[in-house]
Amino acid sequence: QVQLVESGGGLVQPGGSLRLSCAASGFNLGFWTIGWFRQAPGKEREGVSYTSPHDDDKYYADFVKGRFTISRDNTKKMVYLQMDNLRPEDTAVYYCARKWPDLDRSMIEGTWGSWGQGTQVTVSS
Repeated sequence: QVQLVESGGGLVQPGGSLRLSCAASGFNLGFWTIGWFRQAPGKEREGVSYTSPHDDDKYYADFVKGRFTISRDNTKKMVYLQMDNLRPEDTAVYYCARKWPDLDRSMIEGTWGSWGQGTQVTVSS
């Protein structure tokens, strides 16, 4: 059974850091592009970052560039999102998802699948 499970969310003060984890099971992680998305209350889900199967092509949305870092360890079947210098506007439920590698860098939600259940990140003082 294909499954992605997020963890690592929590409450953090502005300027703080969190590391999210996405655990993959039921498929060969090394063949798939993995992305992180987020959905804030009352807003649509948006793409945050993705990493190619061998971690050699990464994408970051403009609103997280320089603050978030995506990485993966295919041997451990894990993908990570290191989030630094967090802001209140980063508050959202964060999801990981997978897609077959392609040249599309737009992170259109409909092209991704096997969504996890999400992990809540709250940035507040």
